[in-house]
Amino acid sequence: NPKRCIPDFVNAAFGKEVEVSSECGERPTRHCFMMTNDQDQLIRNCQLCDQNDYRYSHPASYLTDLNNPHNLTCWMSEPFTNHHQNVTAILRLGKKYELTYISLQFCDMKPDSMAILKSMDYGETWHPFQYYSSQCRKVYGRQNRAAITKANEQEPLCADSNTEPISGSRVAFSTLEGRPSAYDFDNSPVLQDWVTATDIKIVFNRLSTMDSPSPSIQNDQPSHEIKFSGKSNENDDDDDDDDDVDADEDDDVDGGDNKDNNNNSSNRTKINPVGGNDDSGALADSIFYAVSDLAVGGRCKCNGHASRCIEDSEGQLICDCKHNTAGRDCEKCKSFYFDQPWARATSQEALECQPCNCNHHARKCRFNMELYKLSGRKSGGVCLNCRHNTAGRHCHYCKEGYYRDSSKPISHRKACRACDCHPVGSSGRTCNITSGQCQCKPGVTGTGCNRCAKGYQQSRSPIQPCIKIPQNNEINFISSETSQEDEESTSSENSCLECRLSTKRINMLKYCSKDFAIQANVISRETIGDWIRFTIQIGHVFKHGNIRLKKPIDYLWVPMADFSCKCPKLKIKHTYLILGTYQKETLQSYRLIADRNSIVIDWGDEWHERIRRFQKRQLKGKCKMELE
Repeated sequence: NPKRCIPDFVNAAFGKEVEVSSECGERPTRHCFMMTNDQDQLIRNCQLCDQNDYRYSHPASYLTDLNNPHNLTCWMSEPFTNHHQNVTAILRLGKKYELTYISLQFCDMKPDSMAILKSMDYGETWHPFQYYSSQCRKVYGRQNRAAITKANEQEPLCADSNTEPISGSRVAFSTLEGRPSAYDFDNSPVLQDWVTATDIKIVFNRLSTMDSPSPSIQNDQPSHEIKFSGKSNENDDDDDDDDDVDADEDDDVDGGDNKDNNNNSSNRTKINPVGGNDDSGALADSIFYAVSDLAVGGRCKCNGHASRCIEDSEGQLICDCKHNTAGRDCEKCKSFYFDQPWARATSQEALECQPCNCNHHARKCRFNMELYKLSGRKSGGVCLNCRHNTAGRHCHYCKEGYYRDSSKPISHRKACRACDCHPVGSSGRTCNITSGQCQCKPGVTGTGCNRCAKGYQQSRSPIQPCIKIPQNNEINFISSETSQEDEESTSSENSCLECRLSTKRINMLKYCSKDFAIQANVISRETIGDWIRFTIQIGHVFKHGNIRLKKPIDYLWVPMADFSCKCPKLKIKHTYLILGTYQKETLQSYRLIADRNSIVIDWGDEWHERIRRFQKRQLKGKCKMELE
């Protein structure tokens, strides 16, 4: 049985580009970190930032590279003159993800106030995800650590930063921690929407509530060597005196001759105590944001219908959908699978999309919720554009003008046959969809209303084609000769009614059922026994079957009984389109027969193109399909 699919848990931020509003190094600047030594005293570690030298650059790409705690790489903003500076970092995931956590590893102290926002529409709109501040109400207008209930579990919270100004600290936001419905996540659309994001925006609002560093900095602390960002050189010499940052020389740092002469490309720097007479310099190069790692843990959002995400032909990340689903996030049913509403898979059921039941007569369908509810939530599909002369929600009955062929299943392409209603004898073109019985006019009978009922005779009126035969006491004044003539006429007309129009119509089925199809000119006529033999000149052969019609002059044989009914009606010196059958005379000779079942139509130029189309269909095997 189908089961719910779950994509792998990944760091969705790894290797992705981060857009930042501030990045150091456009011009060389010094950045000093506050560190704690073994005696819990604060010391400063100063570094150079220069985009023109990769050894001292700190780009935004360091946020999402491989995080190595033994060789931290840090993104740094430009240094600021005060703590109240906004810097924004935007991470575009490229697709909807369901996030579990967002983690930030800082190289220096945590910001006092920052906001995490998310977008679910690829950056068009943004929604707050989490706030951090020591003054939640003042900065963000929110209560600090508000209680979470089912009524507000989809709202962002604000927590105090709870930080000490020590480097290397981490902020981790868990998207579901403390949310009441987290234990029943599969059945909580609110939380499913809450953890969904396509983009993450982090806004650093202020570094500290202070305008200058408040902790006292020891001046007589010996130097220590600490490795921070950049590319490390494991072959550094022990003698790094030329790389010291001298607080007595205006705290300037440059990439000058000392580094070149020492041939040392590392970012290791000496931590020198900052003298009390240089506190202004400490403020100028210590106010900046520095982050070593941005991690976003989660899964590609596929609603339980895909176990992986892949790139499409345009390079976009999409779910590899299963369970007859479609869409970038498997958020809908694929075409023709609309018999039940789309649903997210659960741990108990895959809830795959079901195909519409159209009995193989339709290729499209739609979903109707009202019908779905009326069916007891079992089926809501409605078939569109039913083919093969079918109709109905499931293409399960014959459309008007057709009736059901009980010898074939409803899924058969020829399950519906055309009503063969006589245009004069029937009161319409519709028939009973089960039996095929047409609605006959008074006095007319037959399945197709093609003959007069017993006690009726044919009239010349199309409104009342069959009238009652007068009784003997009503026709005493009529001579016996006339009566006999009328009786013969009535009998003849009654038997001829069926064939009058059938010989004037042609379709693919009739074309396929005949042995030959020719264009011929009638030259003469003679009676031979029970047959009328017409001498014809064959102008064009459209179909000949297994017999080759090579002679330009041939004979066409018509039964006397059919000819008397004008089935077919042939005139001398007229040209006709004739579709008839062969009758074997000897082992090597055949007759061309035209009877009441044949097609004889006055020739017109338009017939040439139409018969040509029938020929092409015959070559493609359509006749075999029609005669099945």
